[in-house]
Amino acid sequence: MGNRKRKYLITAVTILIVASIGGILFYQLIIQKESNQRFRAIKVERGEITSVVTATGTINPVITVLVGSQVSGMIKALYADFNSRVKEGQVIAQIDPAIFEAQADQGKANVSSARANLLNAQANLQNAKANLIKAEVAVLDTKRTLDRNTELMEKKVISQATLDTAHTNYDSAVAQRDSAKAQLESAMSQVESAKAQLEQAKAALRLAETNLRYTTIRSPVNGTVISRNVDVGQTVAASLQAPTLFTIAKDLTRMQVDTNVSEADIGRIVKGQEATFTVDAYPERTFRGKVSEIRNAPTTIQNVVTYDVVIQVDNRDLLLKPGMTANVSVMVAHKEGILKIPNAALRFQPEFAKREGAGPKKKEGSQLGGPTTTSQKVQGRSSKIWVLSAQGKPLRVPIVLGITDGTFSEVVSGDLKDGTEVIVEEISKKRGQGSTPPPFTRGLGK
Repeated sequence: MGNRKRKYLITAVTILIVASIGGILFYQLIIQKESNQRFRAIKVERGEITSVVTATGTINPVITVLVGSQVSGMIKALYADFNSRVKEGQVIAQIDPAIFEAQADQGKANVSSARANLLNAQANLQNAKANLIKAEVAVLDTKRTLDRNTELMEKKVISQATLDTAHTNYDSAVAQRDSAKAQLESAMSQVESAKAQLEQAKAALRLAETNLRYTTIRSPVNGTVISRNVDVGQTVAASLQAPTLFTIAKDLTRMQVDTNVSEADIGRIVKGQEATFTVDAYPERTFRGKVSEIRNAPTTIQNVVTYDVVIQVDNRDLLLKPGMTANVSVMVAHKEGILKIPNAALRFQPEFAKREGAGPKKKEGSQLGGPTTTSQKVQGRSSKIWVLSAQGKPLRVPIVLGITDGTFSEVVSGDLKDGTEVIVEEISKKRGQGSTPPPFTRGLGK
């Protein structure tokens, strides 16, 4: 019995010692973890912040002219190619004019024929006028004879047959006069018809000559050919719409960037704002421009609404080429001498705050500044950051933010001042890196 009690006593004492050592080790581990907790902080300073709206766009000439053909036919010759500098009125292509030359010759012949018909009709008109005058003279002569015979008949000087003959002659003269009037009106109508036919023939000739001129393609502007879409021997058809033969940029020294700005940012863009952009061809160079136009037509792609913001760019050195993709930044706000904090401080939250959902709050009227009022909060976005106290402990501070450039944000109001250290990261040392075991654990197991 004595040995059994002694055995139980030794076992109980051993368990008690092990439990005590485990408790001490766990407590020392917690103390060491708390003591190893470190924070990386950055001092608040004053400086400048530029707020930008970023977008992608395409570089295009300010004025691009599509040169087409108004007539159908085969391309006989080309006098311009890619990158050719052309002047207004310069011949850049020729369509085979044979058919159109024949149509113009036929039109000239029709005009000559119509002119001859007009001359013939005018001659007939003059003849009809002469016949009418002759008929009117005959009417007057027969009328005088009739009047004279009527007086003689009353005096019983002539017979009734003579008077009847005078009546017949007068009536015949009147009928001939009416016929001459009708012929005159017909001749006048023929003249008008001949004139109309002549004008119609002239119009057909002008059309034929115009089509003939259209076979010679000329540059409408001074510029540079950036695209040629036809080759010699190719047939172009202009029956439905004018086919595009060349694309000419009027002035490559002045370009524009057509950017796609989202509807969330379009309200911050105004005409005249400065813009910078880069292109993949010159990644180390930054180009500058200005917002010249904000177009109201929306573009919807996969439920994303964007608007075309046009940026004018000087391209005197001709480095920028049509079609290049530009990564654009439009400066919408710029402030200098303002209090700013790193955006990393806005994202930071200590571990204990994540576990507990809250942390120590800075008291009003402390050494860092005054309290944040309601009127201050409405000036911008409300947020909270963590600062280091004099004892090195994190304290939560409410602030109101202004503009941001993606890296730093403006502090409009809040319990901050120059030199205040804001926490941006929590750093905890790992055990086992050159650490020495606690004294009470030395010699265990020996």
